Amino acid sequence: MYETSAALAAARWPLAASAETDWLRELTAGDGLTGFMPPALPDAAWVLHAMYQHELGPLDMSYAEYLRAFLNRTSTSTSPEIIPGLDPADVFADPSDPFAKSTGEHPGPRHRRLRWAELALRTGDPVVAEGRLPDHRCFPSLRDAGGWPVGITGPSEGSLDRSDWNRLVEILIEHSPQGADSRCLAYYTPLGQGAEDFDNLHVRAGRLADAKALYDHPDEDAWTPSNFWAHDRSWVLCTDYDLRATKVAGPPPLVEALLGDSEIEAVRLPWAA
Repeated sequence: MYETSAALAAARWPLAASAETDWLRELTAGDGLTGFMPPALPDAAWVLHAMYQHELGPLDMSYAEYLRAFLNRTSTSTSPEIIPGLDPADVFADPSDPFAKSTGEHPGPRHRRLRWAELALRTGDPVVAEGRLPDHRCFPSLRDAGGWPVGITGPSEGSLDRSDWNRLVEILIEHSPQGADSRCLAYYTPLGQGAEDFDNLHVRAGRLADAKALYDHPDEDAWTPSNFWAHDRSWVLCTDYDLRATKVAGPPPLVEALLGDSEIEAVRLPWAA
């Protein structure tokens, strides 16, 4: 599937002129270093990046504690298992490299989706504290307890996971005047491209029908776009490099569809509209 999708993405999403982002620069008065954060157009919602919980449930050991124990165990024992029944492969995307970046794929059959609202009820923290954005400071009670429990795969920063990206594309198709034939553009921050070129902004152009394939574009290193928008500018997404949610600005029917969807989890943040 990867080879087919990667080839499709490479063929259907060629580079476009950097000037395509000029309107975003004017709209946001930003430089796009971590993404151009749009205002409501005229409405907006935030798609919260996916979390997953292992079937063993939340454990007393934090991820940081588990990592230290894992590194110590692999240097002193032939068995890397730290917690009975919990395979390190269920904790790390690549057990041989526990520092490896998440692949954006579902962690596996022993995991279920953990919604932010459910974790908020469990911890007593707000889903997103008033006046804040969805970033690494969310769920402060977990930080106070030593960090994320090893049984929970936290939300990614700067990129959606594949399932949410695919569902988001489907909803955008339903709420775009030209549907799947809508022309779209995708901007990628240089921070996700090796931080090498800050002068020539990295933009690709294609059709909404082919947007799912962007996840496997061979030149984009498994990042979803920092900004993704309709050519007619009726809606625009921003996945800020430092945030754990994607802002979708556009018409009210699109926003209501996001808020009411059963697959993705979206919220309104009035202070960040």
